[in-house]
Amino acid sequence: MRSTFLQSAIVISMLSLSCQNGTKTQPTASDGGQVAQDTRNPERDQRNTDIAAAFDGQTRINGVQTKTPYKVDILTSDLGKPWGIISFTNGRLLVTDKSGFMSIVSADGKTVTKVTGFPKVESDGQGGLLDVVLDPGFSSNRTLYWSYSEPVSGGNHTAVAKGTLSADEKTVQNPVVIFRATPTYDGDKHFGSRLVFDKDGNLFVSTGERSDMETRPLAQDQQAYLGKILKITKDGKPAAGNPQINGWKPEIYSTGHRNPQGISIHPLTGELWDAEMGPKGGDEVNRITPGKNYGWPTITYGEEYSGMKVGEGIGQKPGLEQPVYFWDPSVSPSGIDFYTGTIAEWKNNLMVGCLSGKKIIRLVIENNKVTGEEWLLADQNERFRDVLSGADGNLYAVTDSGKLYKVSKK
Repeated sequence: MRSTFLQSAIVISMLSLSCQNGTKTQPTASDGGQVAQDTRNPERDQRNTDIAAAFDGQTRINGVQTKTPYKVDILTSDLGKPWGIISFTNGRLLVTDKSGFMSIVSADGKTVTKVTGFPKVESDGQGGLLDVVLDPGFSSNRTLYWSYSEPVSGGNHTAVAKGTLSADEKTVQNPVVIFRATPTYDGDKHFGSRLVFDKDGNLFVSTGERSDMETRPLAQDQQAYLGKILKITKDGKPAAGNPQINGWKPEIYSTGHRNPQGISIHPLTGELWDAEMGPKGGDEVNRITPGKNYGWPTITYGEEYSGMKVGEGIGQKPGLEQPVYFWDPSVSPSGIDFYTGTIAEWKNNLMVGCLSGKKIIRLVIENNKVTGEEWLLADQNERFRDVLSGADGNLYAVTDSGKLYKVSKK
């Protein structure tokens, strides 16, 4: 399509990436010549629906352009099927693989060590070994937590487990499941699922509603764990301070989510944010407030893949929360992270890895509203599965093709 070609050409022109010895660099005005600021939002294609936004700036906000010179390196292209990435000890990275293992990657990407011993996963479709987090006391207890699609009689479900990393870092020992997001369902989509610890050592878990029409209503069923954000202890029990709402399971923190594959805690406010996939359009970024209902499938800014309305075809309804931001057409947001690294103009911006969108989106957020959007690495033509603001101040990302990217200040 002509519009798609124009969109790609503009994005590539804005990024101005040139390749030298395997390293892509972004020239700016400091390299000679003035870089013009394009304040149009980078999206050029028409929306799928005509559902009006609830407020100005909820979608297609003004575009922004990074002025700081930065470079893009591919550290390795051989990670298999990576899904989650976190900072690990001694400057290394820990990456999950959908197939059912993890990899410890050296800072330069040249050494990749396999970690095995995990329970069997259901790796068909969108399932597999998904996210991972380190116990806040990892330096002393060596405990890992991970989420995965657990195969059981009658189907599968998102499960959260923990175990101890062996001294030689080659196996996980004594794995035990601490939580299962039931009901079990025989499907291969919308497992969620990201993990993040809060400041009190409790664990946030995101779950999908499993995609199918049969399970979709469970996102609004507070006796089901599907389509939810949960908050549990390290032993899988309801966390203290969770909403105590009549009819709600005690682990439920928020409800009405479709497929939240990204959650992150804002570095300044300590609030939880999520990114979740809509249907055909209607991908969302939400600021998560405990006890609130985020509306799926009652409200959405997207439509069915067939082109039909979702439910009543409405984007607003009293008592249901609005997204801070949405995209239509879809970009398929997956992993997200707030940036805390060395590029000053990116500080506290939300980085969003996109699958069908094949880019990393930078959202500038001020007073809980998006004030600017930039598309990064769109010229790479990669499905970005997860992003990480690394402990070393650099931005990292993994792709479905098995690449590990590093974005650093020049």
